[in-house]
Formats: sequence, structure tokens, C-alpha cells
Amino acid sequence: MTIQSSQAGDAEAPRGPAILLAAIKSVFLRVGVLPFFLVVSLIVFSLISNQFLSIQNLTNVARQSVYLVLVSLGQMLVLITGGFDLSVGTAIAMTSVVSALAMVALAPLMPDMIWLVILLGAGAGLGAALLIGCLNGLGIAQFDVSPFIMTLGVQSVGAGIALFLTGGVPVAGLPYDFGNFFGFGRVLGVPVPVMIALLAIVAIWLVMNRTKLGSHIYAVGGNVRAANLSGVNTKRVLFLAYVLCALLASLAGLLLTARVESGESNLGGTIALESIAACVIGGVSLRGGLGRVENVVLGAFFIVLLKNGMNIAQIGSYMQMVLLGSLLVLAVILDQFRYRMLVGES
Repeated sequence: MTIQSSQAGDAEAPRGPAILLAAIKSVFLRVGVLPFFLVVSLIVFSLISNQFLSIQNLTNVARQSVYLVLVSLGQMLVLITGGFDLSVGTAIAMTSVVSALAMVALAPLMPDMIWLVILLGAGAGLGAALLIGCLNGLGIAQFDVSPFIMTLGVQSVGAGIALFLTGGVPVAGLPYDFGNFFGFGRVLGVPVPVMIALLAIVAIWLVMNRTKLGSHIYAVGGNVRAANLSGVNTKRVLFLAYVLCALLASLAGLLLTARVESGESNLGGTIALESIAACVIGGVSLRGGLGRVENVVLGAFFIVLLKNGMNIAQIGSYMQMVLLGSLLVLAVILDQFRYRMLVGES
């Protein structure tokens, strides 16, 4: 019986590692590289500093991640269609500059209607971003311009206009209530930027999971020709994806403008790279057709958490750019493996 038990034990021994590998593979296929990156970063930075996992630090990270979450949600929409948007930083800068200039110009004309001034200024900023989204959408959907060329060109045009309007000088003199409410205000104890981000997350989740537009976005990213043959208006879907992307970036631009209390033409300088990294790490495929809202939110949180950890570890800003870019390349390589595993090529 001893021999039989030993033989049975030897036969069952490989099952433990096999089950573990199967679980890791299942998580990798379902979510991507995010859980693995998150675990490694939590272990490394918590060993470097005891403050890293404190409630205060994690709350601070959650608050700082609001802006990247908003931009990443928009970036996710265009990535799922099979494209990407390099002009999200310009949408933020244009929103900041245009809304600030409008508020500063209107405030002396309507001194007793300051919230109307804020509303009109915010509308002007959103309108500027809407124009950027429409240009991207028209070029890519109607004229078949490569998303790389189209969004890069619009990024350059928008950045130039923002600098031309301000001369590179911050626009000061915004209404006090604008920064006080949208930058630092609270509703029911929740910071206003966090509340706006939560509403945006719920709205995009509903769009992607409960509406025809969401299913069409997935269909276009999965196979644009098949979607077209199935009756999906692929040009309209692509156009709306880039418009929504610009509007979400514009929302982040308004909140950032309220936070710094001035119109800045250099806001959102590196956010295009960070938003793409957040999406890819969150499991959005660069080939299109794959991506979930909740994972992208976690991916954006991870990027901000990583930057926070590097600041605590006193890693310089230049080296942070190196590490972030390297992480993006690694995530893309692993995404290729994930895609091949999903389609059964390996």
C-alpha cells in the first residue's frame, strides 16, 4: 500500500504546477499583462518604502489618475476600432486655452453671471475639442487616411494654434468659482473630478456593453469588411469613436485647467503615450476588437501608481520616461503573444 500511495502521489505531483500555469494562462488571456505588472510593482515599491501602500498615498494616486482615466477611456474606443489617437494631448491643450480665453473675455461683460461665464467658457473648450475629433474622424473614416498620419498632423496643427493664441504664456484670471469647484470642490464628500470620472466610466461602460454603437465598435475592430457586409455603417462608427475620444480628452482638459487655475498650452504633453500604455497594459489589443472598460481604468490607475512609486524611489523624470516607454514596448510584445494564443496559433 505504501508503494501504491507513493506512486499515486508521484502521479498527482505535476497537477499542482499544471493548475497554477493554467490559472496564469487563463488570467493572461482574459485580462492581459496588467495583473502581473501590478503585483510586481506593488512588491517592489512596497519594499522600497513603507509609505507606498498607505491609504493616504493610494487615495492620492486615485485622485491623480482621474485625468488619465478619462483620456484612456477615449483612447480605448479608437484602439478597439483598430486605430489610435496621438492628438489627445492637443485636445487637452486646446480645451484649456480656448475655455480660459473665453472665460477671461466674458467675465468683465457678465460680472453678475459668473456660472454662465463658466458654462460658456467650458462649452467653447469642448467645441474646440469637438472640432479636433471631427477632423480626425473625417480624415480617417471618409478619406481613409492612416490614423498615425491623421492624428499626428492634427496634433501638430492644434499645438501650433494653442501656442499662437497664447504666445506660450499661461492664461490667468479665470473665475475663482471655476477652480474652486471643478479643481478642488467636493460633492457629498467626493472630489468633483473623481465624481465626473466615475460618471464617465459608467457612461462608457453602458455604451460599450449595452448599446448598438458599442457592439458596432467591437465589430469594426474585429473585422471592418465583415462588419460592413453585415450592414454596419463603419464610417459613422469610426467618426463617432474619434469624436468621443476627443470629447473625453477635453473633459480631462477642463478639469486640469481648473486644477492649475490657468489656461496652459503645454497641458497633456505626454498623455498620448501614457493613455496608449494604459490601454495596452489593460488588455486592449492594438489589432482592434478587444478591450474592456474596467481593465482600462485599472491600467490607467497602474500607470499613475507606477509613476508615484518611481517618485518615491527618487527615480528622475528622464529615467521615468525610459522605463514607461520600455514597459509599453514589453506590453505590446506580450500582447502579440496573447493575440496568437487567442486565435489558436500557439
